[in-house]
Amino acid sequence: MSENPPAPTAIATERLDLRAVHLDDLDALHEINRDPAVWRHQPAGRHAELAQTRDWIERAAARWPEGLSYWTARLRGTQTVVGVGGVQAQGRGHWNLYYRLAPAHWGRGYATELSRAAIAAAHRQQPELPVFAWIHGHNAGSRAVAGRLGLIDHGLRLDPFLRELLHLYADRPLPEERADVPI
Repeated sequence: MSENPPAPTAIATERLDLRAVHLDDLDALHEINRDPAVWRHQPAGRHAELAQTRDWIERAAARWPEGLSYWTARLRGTQTVVGVGGVQAQGRGHWNLYYRLAPAHWGRGYATELSRAAIAAAHRQQPELPVFAWIHGHNAGSRAVAGRLGLIDHGLRLDPFLRELLHLYADRPLPEERADVPI
């Protein structure tokens, strides 16, 4: 088996600079994670306290040695934080795609751009693993991003983390026997 290439902890896309999340990003990421509009589709995930964001950053940063994790996304060549996102390998044999953007930056294609970079990085690291995106049915924005990414909607499945039925999007067809994504 060949060794995986080093994980890209800092990359640039056409309009974004992506850098591995770090506690230096705490204030900017807390502003995003405490905003009720960002968590409209999953209100229980909102970070009311700065300590929640600090813990989340520490957990995300600790995942980088495993291969990939989340980047803080800034407008290219600036310090303006637009959001956070990336992929993490999950124990059940897939990558989980994740992103959150500040509402001021919605509707500009940044979620798609960040997600394309994350999917490409996942394919370089472990191409045999599918990339999943779990999306609430009423989250039209994220469902549109999934469509632009070419992800396939596999219908409602039980999200193993949230323990609720969400739309499972994946970057490839999935075998029917995948026990970790029950219908």
